[in-house]
Amino acid sequence: MIKVAIVIGSTRPGRKADKVAAWVHDIAKKRSDATYDVVDIQDFHLPLLDEPSPPSLGKYTQEHTRKWSAAVEGYDAYVFITPEYNHGTSGALKNALDYVYREWNNKVAGFVGYGSAGGVRAVEQLRLIAAELQMATVRAQVQLFLSTDFEHYTVFKPDPAKEKQVNTLLDQVVSWGTALRTVRVKP
Repeated sequence: MIKVAIVIGSTRPGRKADKVAAWVHDIAKKRSDATYDVVDIQDFHLPLLDEPSPPSLGKYTQEHTRKWSAAVEGYDAYVFITPEYNHGTSGALKNALDYVYREWNNKVAGFVGYGSAGGVRAVEQLRLIAAELQMATVRAQVQLFLSTDFEHYTVFKPDPAKEKQVNTLLDQVVSWGTALRTVRVKP
């Protein structure tokens, strides 16, 4: 069985990403096709990229980088929970993605975006970043709108129909994650 990380992609005080991640995790826990964990980038205290060598070399000098590397390496697939700030993903998530390289290669990513436009522009940016990190991305994505999925634009109350979208996303992530595992794990 593959391991899927549901990555909280915001460190902003008062963020909504942690509530969205908990909701996705609750849906995922009802499934038996993979193991699902929530990974919060905030727990790794990653400053702006502070490694002297490019991540593609894997020569990490900082303890926080080594911990982040081990966390990322331990998963076969990822579901990134991203806010949309100024038509893009959060700087914290971009920074976390940039910290390591090999650890992302030949794995799969799915996306749950939220914001005034459902996070679609943030997800589009993440698709480009994922491609450069040699990750496959699934077509299905979940769009959460501040006007309809958050009461008074603040309290997370997703439309119940969105659960089906999460399951479609997870179906694709697990399928691709299982297939790509054969690329990474040699007999």
